[in-house]
Amino acid sequence: MYLTYADHFRPASRLAGRLYDLGLIVAGSLLIALSAQLSVHLPFSPVPITGQTFAVLFLGFLLGPWRGGAAALAYLAEGATGLPVFAGAMGGPAVLLGPTAGYLYGFVPAAFLAGWLAQRGWDRSPWRTALAMAAGNSAIYLLGLPWLSHFVGDSQVLALGLFPFIPGDLFKIALAVPLLPLGWRWLGKCPRSLR
Repeated sequence: MYLTYADHFRPASRLAGRLYDLGLIVAGSLLIALSAQLSVHLPFSPVPITGQTFAVLFLGFLLGPWRGGAAALAYLAEGATGLPVFAGAMGGPAVLLGPTAGYLYGFVPAAFLAGWLAQRGWDRSPWRTALAMAAGNSAIYLLGLPWLSHFVGDSQVLALGLFPFIPGDLFKIALAVPLLPLGWRWLGKCPRSLR
């Protein structure tokens, strides 16, 4: 089992460690909320292009499975209470029942899966990072597409909920592939006093 980035810096004290975990979960949920505001609405689809999937998967790699999943869950809870954290500064339970809800629910298993793979060293080489990102994206689609099909029909779900997003997914994978392994190389050369 490998350490995640968050594990690498976690304080040894029990209380400090718990506060550290809580702080990372809250900060992670806020990062997902900010990334949701980087959105482009497609005129032909109810699903916008956002920075959320990158943030969710990257947080999973950085925080590990349970902190990453908890950050995604906290994000959903914030949105459910009406905070404007979803794309387009939307909030409230209606979003969690609308066409994009399946994708939002998919964030939790996607972050968990990315973190689980990070604990197995998948974020330390470019090819494995790419595969882990693809697996995390798949977790989002596995929940998002069936949910969306209730709104757009089975015949339109791939055209409206998958194909337009593949170029963006490939771009996000291309961003993560050098960043995660490079970060581990940097930490390996980092003086002990900075860890």
